[in-house]
Amino acid sequence: MKTDRKLKIIFGLLSVGLLIILIVKLTNVPGGMILSGVFLGGMMIGGIIIGCILVSGILKLILKKISFLTILFITTTISFLAFHYQLYSPTLTIVVPNGYRGEINLVLANVDDNILTVDSNGIGYLTEWTFNKTYSKPIVKQVDGKDLDNNLVGFNPSTFFGTSIGGGNSIKSLSFEIVPDSLIGQKQYYSSDWTKYVNRKLVLLKEPEKEIESNKELLK
Repeated sequence: MKTDRKLKIIFGLLSVGLLIILIVKLTNVPGGMILSGVFLGGMMIGGIIIGCILVSGILKLILKKISFLTILFITTTISFLAFHYQLYSPTLTIVVPNGYRGEINLVLANVDDNILTVDSNGIGYLTEWTFNKTYSKPIVKQVDGKDLDNNLVGFNPSTFFGTSIGGGNSIKSLSFEIVPDSLIGQKQYYSSDWTKYVNRKLVLLKEPEKEIESNKELLK
């Protein structure tokens, strides 16, 4: 019984701590459609808790010497850890040419390491894992070391990066803008055809043997 009590305390603290951190983290997670990240994440947390209660009830029938609450704390701890992993977003450090202003496009690429020193056209390259996991605001500096945090403008209030839309064989990118000091906080919707400057050999395609599809200039 003492072991059960210790487990209950340890996993109870872990479970509550992970839940609190999750709730805080959800304030920075992008939403979907008209729903905020907090609302969608809250629904996920509710589903996780209900699922853990059901699973714990079943496990209690097997592990009769362990209390239901201990089992519940263990299952929620494991589930919350898994959810934390799903929400993880690396914070990218991007280096741009001195004085660069305009759109930045980080292209989904078949590279082993991220190429985050962008070229004169604002183009960098991301691994598939980084592309799929990244949503948090990056750190952006000029080559000379100047921090451009105040000059960054995201896609919308709930999603920092815009994502280009296209088929499996189109050039996909995560994008945002760097604006002049006189336009801080104001999105400019730069419209240059950045795709023609992309190194096509690096683009990750669903069907590499086929040609690259033309991109749509829409973002989601």
